Amino acid sequence: METSLYPPVKAFLEQAGYEVKGEIGGCDLIGLIPDDPSVIVVCELKLTFNLELILQAVDRAAIADEVWIAARISAKGKGREADTRYRDLCRRLGIGMLGVSDMGVVSVIVNSVTPMPRTNPKRRSRLVREHQRRRGDPALGGSTRTPIMTAYRQQALICAEALFDGPLRPRDIKPKAPDAGKILLGNVYGWFERVRNGVYQLTETGREAVARQRESRLELPQ
Repeated sequence: METSLYPPVKAFLEQAGYEVKGEIGGCDLIGLIPDDPSVIVVCELKLTFNLELILQAVDRAAIADEVWIAARISAKGKGREADTRYRDLCRRLGIGMLGVSDMGVVSVIVNSVTPMPRTNPKRRSRLVREHQRRRGDPALGGSTRTPIMTAYRQQALICAEALFDGPLRPRDIKPKAPDAGKILLGNVYGWFERVRNGVYQLTETGREAVARQRESRLELPQ
């Protein structure tokens, strides 16, 4: 699965100075320089280099300063990474290629050196905000079959955890979830219900969500 490529590629970009998080705005991986969030690096993951990977990278060019594609290197050395036409296409488009070995070693096949155009500033801003609001890195890049742990969902789960032992007011939860008031009122996931003015409790759906979260052993931010 693509998620197996995420840890080594994340580590590779972190060594280059980026703070990396997965599955933001449809991108497998986004890296920001902590002191300069105006610089966005995007990397898309696939098990093999193919045309779909190139097309995804071209789409990301509207929001990123650097675009990379990463895939596992063919065991026999006859994959697209060995095709000079594929590498030349990446160079012409300014897309970098990263190869990941079976041992998790990441190598640069083509450098991302050509500045990519910025044509969608609103989308760029949404990506940066989501990256900065997430606590930790709760989503593996390349995930397709599980709900993405967005910043909103993180806060909603914090609210649900707080309400698991009984009703509370939003102000009681705000120290851990600043948007608690909006989240409880909006009730996007159907987890919360108002028992009286300004006081909320968990629905059965909410209790099930907390139970699933605990079973998954994903650590919630404190």
